[in-house]
Amino acid sequence: MQAEIIAVGSELLTSQRLDTNSLYLTDQLNALGVEVVTKCVVGDDRDRLADSIRRAFRSAQIVIITGGLGPTEDDVTRDAVAQALSRKQRFHEEIAGQLEERFQKMGRKMAEVNKRQAFIIEGAEILPNDRGTAPGQWIDEAGASLLLLPGPPHEMKAMFTLQCLPRLESRVPKLAIRTLVMRVAGMPESDLDQLIAPVYKKYENPVTTILAAAGDIQVHLRARCGTEAEALALLAEVAAPIGQLLGDRIYSRNGEPMEAVVGELLRQHRAPVSVAESCTGGLLAERLTSVPGSSDYFEAGFVTYTRRLKAELLGVTTNPLVSKETAEAMAVGARQRTGSTYALSTTGVAGPGQGGETAPVGTVYVAIADESGSRVSHRQFLGDRDRIRQFTTQMALDMLRRRILGL
Repeated sequence: MQAEIIAVGSELLTSQRLDTNSLYLTDQLNALGVEVVTKCVVGDDRDRLADSIRRAFRSAQIVIITGGLGPTEDDVTRDAVAQALSRKQRFHEEIAGQLEERFQKMGRKMAEVNKRQAFIIEGAEILPNDRGTAPGQWIDEAGASLLLLPGPPHEMKAMFTLQCLPRLESRVPKLAIRTLVMRVAGMPESDLDQLIAPVYKKYENPVTTILAAAGDIQVHLRARCGTEAEALALLAEVAAPIGQLLGDRIYSRNGEPMEAVVGELLRQHRAPVSVAESCTGGLLAERLTSVPGSSDYFEAGFVTYTRRLKAELLGVTTNPLVSKETAEAMAVGARQRTGSTYALSTTGVAGPGQGGETAPVGTVYVAIADESGSRVSHRQFLGDRDRIRQFTTQMALDMLRRRILGL
């Protein structure tokens, strides 16, 4: 069974607001075995929303609309649904009375405009809202179900859990949808796809999706089966040969980010780490300490941009500042001053300016130091400042992972 989610609200088409309702609903629907095939955001426009509803009914058996059920003129969901389904709306005195009673309990007089929320589309079942003023509605149409839910997340989640989930559980055919996420470092996306495509292209189920970020590639395998056991077995069947091909470049098989994986290794080995950063400006320390419990293994961070502070805090006397020698001296200095088992350092040119012939923008040196000595890696990354810094921190964390594991 397939579902489509439509988020309503012109504010969701701006950079200030994010549609988080669809993430929650997708998780809940997937747990039922329902595949979400389309998500869209529609502004406060009756005609556009009505068109989106008609299109959704042609491709999905479950259509969920969130938002636009308020009392103001820009709350157009009820009107758009009535228009799309060619149904009338009926005013419910009982709902209007409940709304007035709710306002009285809050010590307020209900505005006349709130009565708009008492209009129910013909044939709809009313979904009570114990967290707000906008009731939801459930409509069955031509073998499909349309759910109208409020926009505020706390209202939407409560209504879906209490009112919708039990109904869906009784209607949805049993299907288990399970996902396995492998995360890979130190490999370009095109090289990875060329390597593993002969494996995953043999299967229509599970579906394989490859997502790339700065220095981090995610391989998502999504299986749909009659039972959870069958889905997990299918995922294992496909993941095994992919795992053999990718080898130790896979750093996570459960979707955990690099900083969490490295943190757990440090904790297991009782090996504290410190960092010395220049071009990454504290981002490496931020990633390490973003993991709950990082105080078990993170000792200190030095952000030393200037030559003077590199010398005073880390004992660096090498030149030039962006070089193999400086990266090594920073890591060694950080370890000496903190006594940590491992120390990482970063230096480079993140841009957009101040690059030169010997160190153009994107030049990066990352070093690691421990009791057995130090090692430096050099890369030339492409991209803007943020992307280069993300690449650099991922590279540093992967170097640490490999050093701990002896790879």
